[in-house]
Amino acid sequence: MKKFPPLFAALLWLVSIGPAVSAQSLDGQPLYWSDSWRGWHFYEAPAPDTEIPPQVPAPPSASTPAVLRDFKRLQQAVEDTRNIAIMRPTEANVRRYMELEAQVVERASYFADVAQRVAWTHPDLDPTLQGRPVNARALDVYEREQTAARTRTVAQLGQDHVLIFFFRSDCPYCHAFAPTLAAFQARYGLQVLAISVDGGPMPGFPNARRDNGIATTLRVDQVPAVFLAQPAAGRILPIGFGVLSESELLERIATLTSPDSERMLPGLRQFTQLQ
Repeated sequence: MKKFPPLFAALLWLVSIGPAVSAQSLDGQPLYWSDSWRGWHFYEAPAPDTEIPPQVPAPPSASTPAVLRDFKRLQQAVEDTRNIAIMRPTEANVRRYMELEAQVVERASYFADVAQRVAWTHPDLDPTLQGRPVNARALDVYEREQTAARTRTVAQLGQDHVLIFFFRSDCPYCHAFAPTLAAFQARYGLQVLAISVDGGPMPGFPNARRDNGIATTLRVDQVPAVFLAQPAAGRILPIGFGVLSESELLERIATLTSPDSERMLPGLRQFTQLQ
C-alpha cells in the first residue's frame, strides 16, 4: 500500500469527510471552505470590525443654569480661537482671539471691583483684617502685640526650661552667635546651657560643659545649634541651627512651643533623657 506524507494524508482526510464537517461557524455564517466558488484557502482575512462612531459630548443639561451655559460657551470660544490663532496666526484670527480675551478681562476686572466693595462692607470677608495687617500703622501695633505675647511665653518657659547651645571653639559662627544668646538670656530670663562639642572654651560662657554624647544623641551635625529643653520631663525641642537674631529666637521658641505646632508636626518633639 502506498504511503503518503503526513501533511498530504491529512488533507485527503479533510476532503473525504468534508460533508460530515459543519459548514457553519459559531455565528451561523457559512465557512469559507464550504464555498465551492472560493475553493480551498489556507488563510482568509477576517471581516473588518464595524466602525464605531465617534462619541459626541452630550449637550448641557436643561437643568444647568443659563449663566453657567453662557460661561462654558465663552470659555470654549476663547480656547478655540486661541488654538486657531496659534496654528494659523493671521491678523483676523489673532484679532478675533484678542477681542474675546478683552471681554474676559473686562468681566474679571468688574468682578474684582465688586469683590473689593463687598470686602469693605463685610469685615468678616476682608482679607486685610485677617492675620498680619498690611497698613503700616496697624502693622506696628501688631508687631508690638506679638512681641509682648512671645515675651510672656518665654518668661513662663524660663521657669522650668533651658536653652542648650552647642558650639565648637574653632567655629567663627558660634563666636558670632554667642553674644546674642548671652543677651537673650539676660533679657528674657531663659537660662542658656552651653555645650562644647570639641571641648574648647567660648567667651561669655565660662561654665560651658564638655559634650558627653548628647550631641550625637540629638544628631547635631551642624553648629551653632540651639535646643529648648525641659530637664524635669526629659523633653528636648530643636529651635534652630546657624546664627539667629534675638527676634528670631523669640519667634521660634514661642511658635514651636504652641499647641498648633504639635498638631501640625506630631513628630516635632523629641523626648531624650538628659545625662
